[in-house]
This record gives sequence, C-alpha cells and structure tokens, in this order.
Amino acid sequence: MMPDSQKTAISEETTQAFDTLKNHDAVRRAFDFLQADNDRTTEEQIELTEVEAPTFEEAEKGELFARKLAALGIEDIQTDEVGNVFGVRRGSGNGPKLVVCAHLDTVFPRGTEVKARREGSRVYAPGISDDGRGLASVLTIVRALNEAKIETVGDLIIGATVGEEGLGDLRGVKTLFANRSDIDGFISIEPGTPDRITYLGAGSKRYKVTFRGPGGHSFGNFGTPSPIHALGRAIAKISDLEVPRNPKTTFNVGLISGGTSVNTISETAEAVIDMRSTSQAELESLETKVLTLIREAAETENRRWRKQGAITVILERVGDRPAGSQSPDSEIVQTAAAAGLAMGFRPILEGASSTDSNIPIHLGIPAVTLGGGGDFGGAHTLNEYYDPTDAHLGVQKILLTMLGLTGLTAATKPLLPKRI
Repeated sequence: MMPDSQKTAISEETTQAFDTLKNHDAVRRAFDFLQADNDRTTEEQIELTEVEAPTFEEAEKGELFARKLAALGIEDIQTDEVGNVFGVRRGSGNGPKLVVCAHLDTVFPRGTEVKARREGSRVYAPGISDDGRGLASVLTIVRALNEAKIETVGDLIIGATVGEEGLGDLRGVKTLFANRSDIDGFISIEPGTPDRITYLGAGSKRYKVTFRGPGGHSFGNFGTPSPIHALGRAIAKISDLEVPRNPKTTFNVGLISGGTSVNTISETAEAVIDMRSTSQAELESLETKVLTLIREAAETENRRWRKQGAITVILERVGDRPAGSQSPDSEIVQTAAAAGLAMGFRPILEGASSTDSNIPIHLGIPAVTLGGGGDFGGAHTLNEYYDPTDAHLGVQKILLTMLGLTGLTAATKPLLPKRI
C-alpha cells in the first residue's frame, strides 16, 4: 500500500476510459495474445541479450532491433547519430505522439560471457533483465497491437535508446529530445513488476577530479605539496557537508587512485565523485559547494608548504543527468495508475530514480518508467536473472496504459494532451 502522500487522484474521465478499454474486444484479444506470446518473448529476450552491447558499443544490437521493428511493420525506422533506433506506428487521427522504448546498452564490458543458461524457471545472463526485458517487451507489445488489429488515435514512436547506463549519461534520450519537438509523452520500459510506476527523476552530476603536482622523494623532497594529501583534504571537507533529507540529496566519493610507492610524493591523485538529488536546484547548489571545496583543498595544501601554485586541479564532468518532478495527479501518472487498477493491481508510486524518463520529466514532458513484468534479480551482476512466470501481466499493463494515453480509435479519446 502506498502512503497517502504518494497516491494519485484518478479523474472520472480516466476511470470511464478504462472501463471501456478493459472490456473492448480488441483489447481482450491483445491481452490473450500477450499471455500466449510469453514464451516466445522470453526466447527473443535471450536472443537480444546474447548480443553484447556495452555502453557506447550498442550498434550491433541496434541493427538487430531495427530489423525486428521492420518485420513488425514499424515505419520510417531510423538510426540517429548516437545509435538510437526509432520508427513510428501511425494512429488514425490528429492525436498525441507517445514514445515507447527501452535501452540497448548494458553495464557489462566487451568480452563478458552473455550466453544464457536456464535453472528451473529462471534464465541467467548479464543484461537479461536490464534491459533485455524492456527490449523484448517493446516487441511483444507491437505484435499484440498488430494481431488484435488495434488502431490508436495518436502515433506511437517505437524504439530503443543508447547510453542509459553509467557514463552513457542518458546520451540517447538527450539526443532524441534534442532532435524532436513533437513528442507529447514518453514511456520507458525497465525490469519490474506491473504495480510500480516511476514518475520522478533523480538527477546526478559526476566529476573526475585530478590533482597534479611536481612529485618527488618522500624524504629528499619533503615539503613538496602532495596531490594525495590535497585529495585527502578535499574528501574530508566534502564528507562534512550538510545536505537536505527532503528533497533527498546525496554525495559520494566512489573511486580514488594515485601514487607510485610508499616513499614517493605523488605526481597525481584522482577521484570520481557522484552527487544526486531529486531537486535540480539542490543538485546545482551541491555541485557548486563540492567544486569550491576541491579548489580550496588544493590551495590549503599549497599554503601548508608555502608553495603557491604547486598543486593544480583538473575537473572533468563525466555525468550530468538532470532531476525532474511531476505531480502524482498528472495525466500520465493517473493513466498508468488507472491501468493497473483496471487489472486489479494496487499502484505503487516509486521514489525518484535515474532512468531515460529523467530527460522528458526535466523538460516538462509527461513521462513514466514502467516494469515489463516477470521476476528478476542480480541486476548489474554476472548472476543477473529473469523469471518469465506471469510476465505477460507487465506488458498487458503497459499496453493498456499506452491505449489510455493515445486513445483507441472509435472507442476512447486520448487522455494524453497534445503539447503543440
């Protein structure tokens, strides 16, 4: 059960739309198809997972995904300059344009063994759930639309993004929205159960920090400012920062390196720092404070040994994911919640996280991230697994949400407003 502060008020219009949709013959046919297609979807999920796609190396999987979209009748399929693959399934009228997508990349480096293995009901493979499930979900939903001969009022922009993970920095979805101004709503699909709805975006800023100095022998050159000591000063200053609990704001020095030997004054010292918040304003405030403390740490180390300018700092921003929020009563959240209720689920509005939806939410474009169904575990580890038992419930809920937003021709009007 979700707290009262996380409940969404569902309008009468939305409730009536789903009363119509859940009883519509074509929707029932689509639901039956998705259940029957569950095993095939799992096999396709395995096929996609066994194509390596480290962040920045998604091209081969993107080509396979594009061929699958073409075989399903998706039109105008294009691969953009960063590797996103998108096409369109056109609606019947002047309705909204809704993106439905998953991400191609995984966190695993080239050379990782991605061959799937089965143990009982589970399928084990790195990337099988995140985001093999999302990619397979997109394809089975399109098959269901085709098999049930469903025509939406609005257009569906169907595809897959790159660079969702880690240092990919959401480059795929950033490029999608930089290139288009006609998107009215956005759904990304990740592993997860059908009752959960992600509608808030946790922003992050990441920096690689490098302190440089002349170095020297620990005894013979004692008194030379040390990059490692400067880094230690910076970490100590950062660790004493006070940040708000609400909106949740965090920091972490996750990696450090430097030095040559125990009796060497280092020439370099490096750290990678992660800062996050559900508030863009708090995130930017934290960023300013942390960068100031880093520069102060270098100055303090130089002053300690009266060697002005000996230690210098290089700041390289390696991640910039904007934060974003929208009301739990927004139309897209209402629609996703109502779709779950129509299927008998109690909707759970998740706390903020970082997904492809961050970008549209930050831009003020309605967006949610929904779970593709099934059970999963070990995400981002070599023991990642997926269990397809009853996974059809996830894609049924996503399909119903899509139809609510875009409208079902001759049955319901789009709940998603057109922005232009």
